[in-house]
Amino acid sequence: MVLETLNPMHFNITSLVPDTMPVATVPILILVCFLFLIWNHEETSSIPGPGYCMGLGPLISHGRFLWMGVGKACNYYNKTYGEFVRVWISGEETFIISK
Repeated sequence: MVLETLNPMHFNITSLVPDTMPVATVPILILVCFLFLIWNHEETSSIPGPGYCMGLGPLISHGRFLWMGVGKACNYYNKTYGEFVRVWISGEETFIISK
């Protein structure tokens, strides 16, 4: 008798979930997606440089400065984007101006 009550096949799991559950999750998922898009929206800058891309741009930019050093990283960004570049160093927006 105890084994019958512990048997998972004995219970119908679909009876535990109400029928309104799928109807309620669709608006919640749409709202979460909408809030995620608003949170990650960034105005496009007229200054060239690596993109923000949900926070990956600043991490890559800062990592390049740590890995290559300031001089080589500045030369790389100037070659890639021109003589006025926006990058991130330690999470701060930094402008590199060179000629």
